[in-house]
This record gives sequence, C-alpha cells and structure tokens, in this order.
Amino acid sequence: MYRKFLLLLLYFLPLGAFAQRVNYVISPVNAETVITEEGLMRGIEFLASPLCEGRATATPGSFMAADWVRSSFISAGLVPFDGTWVDGFRCEGGEAGHNVMGMYQGTGERYIIIMSHFDNLGILNGNLYPGADSNASGVVAMVSLAKMLRRMENVGKTYSTNVIFVGLDAKIKNFGGARQLYKLISYGLLKDPVNGRTIGRDRIDLVINLDQLGSTEAPLKTGRKDYLILLGDESYAKRDLLVNVNRTRKLDMDLAFNYYGSKDFTRLFLRQVSDQKVFLDAGIPSVMFTSGITMRNNKTADTEDGIDLEVLRKRVILIFHWLARWI
Repeated sequence: MYRKFLLLLLYFLPLGAFAQRVNYVISPVNAETVITEEGLMRGIEFLASPLCEGRATATPGSFMAADWVRSSFISAGLVPFDGTWVDGFRCEGGEAGHNVMGMYQGTGERYIIIMSHFDNLGILNGNLYPGADSNASGVVAMVSLAKMLRRMENVGKTYSTNVIFVGLDAKIKNFGGARQLYKLISYGLLKDPVNGRTIGRDRIDLVINLDQLGSTEAPLKTGRKDYLILLGDESYAKRDLLVNVNRTRKLDMDLAFNYYGSKDFTRLFLRQVSDQKVFLDAGIPSVMFTSGITMRNNKTADTEDGIDLEVLRKRVILIFHWLARWI
C-alpha cells in the first residue's frame, strides 16, 4: 500500500519540486575530461615543429605560434581585450613583439594572471631549436587551464575571480612580453574587456608563470619522475593548498617549494631567470610552476621526445585544482 502511494506521489508531483530540494555539487573533476595526452602532444608538436621555426621573436614562426595561442583562446571561450587578441610592442632591440591575451570572466572584481612565454631561440646557424619543453610545454599547459575553466562553466560552475591568460613573447629579449604586460597595468591601460574597469595592480591577487612543465629528466628524487616545483613566497603561494589537493585528488606527486634544496638557486630562478621576475620586482605577488632545467634546454635536442605526457597531464590537473580553490 505504501509503495503504491509513493508511486502515485512521484507521478503527480512536479519534477521541479524535487529539483528545488537537491543541492548539486559540481565537481572540478569534470574539467579533467578535456585534457588528454594526445591533445597535449598535438599542441607541443605544432609549437616545436619546423613550421614554427623555433619561435624566435619577430619571425614568421613566432607569428604562427602566436596564432595557435589565439585560436586556442578562442576555442576556450576567452574574451579578447579591446576587441583584439594581440598586443604589439617593441623590444629593447627594436624587434616587433606580440603578446596574446584573453580573459575568463568571473563574477567578482579581483584578477589572477596566468602567463607563459611562447618564444624560443629560433634557428641559429642553420640549426632548429624546437623548444618543446622550453616552453611549448608551459604554453600548452596554460591553454589547457583555460579550457578546463570553460568546461566547468559549461557544467554550471562559476568562479568569483577573473583570470587573465597571456601568451608572452620576447622572454629571451630581456622579458620583453612581461615588461609590456606590466606597462599596461602600471599605466592604467589594461581594461576589463567586459565592463571597461581599469585593472590596476591593486586588483591583481596573483601572477602565475608556467615555464617548462613537460620533462621528467631532472627529478627531485631518484626514481620519482612524477614531481612538480612551485616557487613563490609562502605568504601567497598557498603551498598547503597544493599539498592538500595533491593528496585529496590522489595525484601523489612529489612536490618541492624550492629549487632542488638550494636557497641561492631558488632565488635565482624565482627572481632572475623567468618572466615572474618583472612582477616580483614591482611588488606584485607572483609564483612559478616548473619541472626544472634539463640537459636539453636551449639545445637542438629539446624536442617532443623529451616530454612525459602522462606526468605533464598530472601536473596540469594538479595546478588546475589548486587554481580552482584559489578563485
């Protein structure tokens, strides 16, 4: 008798009455479905291919790489700044550089910048320097994070923080792209593409730089290829958060918050040799994710053969879950 009554109740009661009583939890695990090893490799293979000529600033290959970033931002549903994806500038030596920029729109008034340089050495003395790890791997990781945010939006998840994605040019030319980005911020020229609000340094919570994320050839411990290095001041790097998501998502990666235990090299890599330097010098909280320098860097041997796709995917997933709790 009770079962018949329950069936009648389910039949006649509007479905919306139950929907209003259910609290749905949108898991960030949904975002992992858009990142595959095959997709990561396609991006790295293109950026490291002879078609991109090693991606030296102001070369046809550099423009090819920038256009790949632009197309990836479009497919990720980002919003261009002032109606355009490309911000051109002049390097110190006069070369024409070009950053590629897009924004994920959050619901609030705070911003995080995720950046990764796409330039490399190019062709020197007839030899191609592909730059698969340095830094096609970081660029592909950056684009992947944008796609993961879009996936979460598609399943109904919103974030309060706006996320600005920037493919930087001219790192090799004294951090030209990073300096141009900071110039826009410091001069009040960076405007929110949705509401026109000025994005000053006071609205930026964090700058995240992704530089060399694809190798497992310089492990933190012998025999542990699944590792990740996060460099940045403990006051804003949220190291405990990274440790927590590494454990709860069961990624079990070997984590380090210094450069192979050396204070001097940690300071060097954080403050001198990559694009976050520009923002740290300006007093803006900035961190760097990396898998470290290897014997392939700045050599013709930096090809896609040196990329560990399984570990790269795990690194992207870990960074995304850390980011998702940030924003």
